[in-house]
Amino acid sequence: MPRVISADIADAIECYLRSGESDPTLAAWPGNILERAKRGHHELLCALLDEVTRRAGGRRHPAVPDLDLPSWTRRKLTPMVDGLFSRPERAAVLATLEASVVFLTADNIEHVLLGQRWLHTAWHLANLFLASVEAELLGPDAQAIVGLSEETTCFVSAVYFRERDRMEDFVIHEAAHIFHNCKRGTVGLPETRTREWLLPIAFGKRETFAYSCEAYGWIIERARDRAARMLMADEFADHAWRLSEETIDPAEVAAIVRAACEARNGWKVILGRCSPEKRTRTPRDSISRATDRL
Repeated sequence: MPRVISADIADAIECYLRSGESDPTLAAWPGNILERAKRGHHELLCALLDEVTRRAGGRRHPAVPDLDLPSWTRRKLTPMVDGLFSRPERAAVLATLEASVVFLTADNIEHVLLGQRWLHTAWHLANLFLASVEAELLGPDAQAIVGLSEETTCFVSAVYFRERDRMEDFVIHEAAHIFHNCKRGTVGLPETRTREWLLPIAFGKRETFAYSCEAYGWIIERARDRAARMLMADEFADHAWRLSEETIDPAEVAAIVRAACEARNGWKVILGRCSPEKRTRTPRDSISRATDRL
C-alpha cells in the first residue's frame, strides 16, 4: 500500500519536480532540522527518480561503447592538459580528469540521481538523461543539456556517441570547467593566495573558455597541419552563431579559436584570452597597502 503523505509534502515534491526548486529548510517534512534534511532530501530524490523512470518509459538513448573509460578519458584530454599545464603538474591534473567523466545511462541513472548532494544538480541531471532518450523534460524552464560539471565530475549525455554534424565535444567542454571548479590543493598541487584554482579563468569568461577549448580540441584531433587547422577554424566561424549559450559572444569564440589555430600552442592562447585582466599596481597602491599595515 502506498505511503500517505501530507499535502505540504506533496506540494513540495510537485514544485521540485516541475522547477528543480526546493525549500532549503525542507519545512514540509516533520522532525528537527537534521531529520527534515535527511528525509526530505531522500524523498525528493526518490520522487525525481520515479518521475524520470515514468517519462523515459521504454525509450532508449544512443548506445555507449564498452570503454576503458579512464584510459579513454586520459587520451582524450591529454592534449589539453599538456597545452595548459607545466610538465611537473600534468600527472596530477590528468589523474583527476581520467576519473572525472560519467556518461549518464539507463544503467547508472538511479545511482547517480540518488547519490547527488545538491537537489538542483540532480534535477538538471534528470533532464540531461530525459533529453538523451528524447522524453519530455520535467518543467517549462528545463533545458535539454548534454553535459554538466560539478566540482571534479563531468556528467555527459549518451548522445555524445551519436553522429553529429557540428564541431563539438562535450567531454572537452565539461572538463574545461573543472579548471575553474577545482582548487590546486585538491589535486595535490601547491596553492597560494594568488594561485588558488587550477587555472586563472575570469568568471565572465568561463563558458567562452569551455566553448573555445571544445572547438579547438575537436579541430586538432582531426587536422594534420596548420593549413588544415585554419580551414577548420574558418568552417567553425561559419556556424559559431548556432551556439546557444546566452553568456557567450559567438564571434568572440570564433576569433579565439582562429587565433588558437594560428599559434604553436593554441591552448595557451585560449587561456590568455579568458584570464582575468591584470591590474597594474601604482605607487599609490603601494603607499595605501603600507599604510594599512601600520
